[in-house]
Amino acid sequence: MLQMAIAPPMNDKNALIQPDRDQAAVPIHLVDKTGLEQFVKGLSAPQRAALAAQKFTGDGYSYAIVPDGDGWFVVSGVANTESLSSWCMAKLAEVLPAGTYRRVGGEPGPALYGWVTGQYRFDRYLAKPDEEGPRVLLTKDVGAIAPVLAEAEATALVRDLVNTPAEDMGPAQLEHEAQLLAKLHGAEFKVTHGDALERGFPMVHAVGRAAARSHAPRLIELTWGDPKHPKLALVGKGVCFDSGGLDIKPSSGMLLMKKDMGGAAHALALAALVMGQRLKVRLHLVIPAVENAISGNAFRPGDVLRSRAGLSVEIGNTDAEGRLVLGDALTRAGDEEPELVIDFATLTGAARVALGPDLPAMFARNDETAAELLAAGEAADDRCWRLPLFDGYREYLKSDIADLNNSSSNGYAGASVAGLFLDRFVPERLDWIHFDTFAWRPAAKPGRPKGGDALGLRAAWGLLKARYG
Repeated sequence: MLQMAIAPPMNDKNALIQPDRDQAAVPIHLVDKTGLEQFVKGLSAPQRAALAAQKFTGDGYSYAIVPDGDGWFVVSGVANTESLSSWCMAKLAEVLPAGTYRRVGGEPGPALYGWVTGQYRFDRYLAKPDEEGPRVLLTKDVGAIAPVLAEAEATALVRDLVNTPAEDMGPAQLEHEAQLLAKLHGAEFKVTHGDALERGFPMVHAVGRAAARSHAPRLIELTWGDPKHPKLALVGKGVCFDSGGLDIKPSSGMLLMKKDMGGAAHALALAALVMGQRLKVRLHLVIPAVENAISGNAFRPGDVLRSRAGLSVEIGNTDAEGRLVLGDALTRAGDEEPELVIDFATLTGAARVALGPDLPAMFARNDETAAELLAAGEAADDRCWRLPLFDGYREYLKSDIADLNNSSSNGYAGASVAGLFLDRFVPERLDWIHFDTFAWRPAAKPGRPKGGDALGLRAAWGLLKARYG
């Protein structure tokens, strides 16, 4: 079983940020291009020579080691010393020797988060994991430590779950992770599978029924909080591996499909933040967990599926399975009449074509909610981009024999069309946000290693803190 969900992502995550009590530490000087000349003037001739030898120009993420008597200090370039980002010191956390460090002339502020996430490692399958000691950053803003570590741990949870191969992260293991989270926070926990799943969540059952018994489908629910508080529903697509079904993907298309449960990982991580920070909400977490496999009983192109909502769905493409399981899950979430519904899903390649790997597509019914979310993303260095739920594209989901088709007959506006499909399963009166996220980073950036990653998580968390914190 995966052990990273509750355990810290490093040997001692809490040691990576410590209160500054004037203990010994290596100084870090952050400079931008406008202040570089003045900074250099204050150095000795040997120190200026050391900077010149390392060709330090103050560019972002650049750094230099400068001798200082019997010791040394670090100089690092940032875009603006007055407005730090989450990532401006993350490169240092990755490359500096193990030890304790302190920013000179100011607090790290938002850079605390990137300092922690930059030291994330997924080493579950390595015979000899990297045992290099931690880089510790000091701060006098003691109140910032716990919130930063909570967000970093939530991000590590997403990364751990997504990075784990499907053989070790099937529906049963995803259930186990949710159960661990429920036990940790004293939440109610429920799982539906077998005949009950076929009756109550027929699209979840249809998508997952071809998988081996060890990866059998299930609908996972977690409930937490005071029933008198506003109801919040979090829903995550938990397709633990997607072969494409009978409309099988090419081998190249399957290589990253262990990450197709990235939506569930985001929902679990956000639920962990909500419960850990004890937001005043009645939380309902819903995860449909399946493997879209191929066998004699796999659902077929042309089949018509019944849904929990009562709508019939013609299958135009078995590789558009995520929206099917989400349809039943969103219907279940709507049963409780929540004030806000947020779902996360690695839903369409169209969203990646439109926005690339770094920007999760966000859809919202309510303009004010969308604006709040976009602002929260900007503030947390977790930008999102709103795409439209354009009514004119609803016709792309028409079926001749059912209430709707699960895929469009053309290649236009694929992310929006998928969002419109989900929209049919969310009661009209509800405030609803849908994330079409990649959950993966194809190339490393400071604080963001290659592999599974949280995209949209901190934006959603910022919105929830502002509303219910």
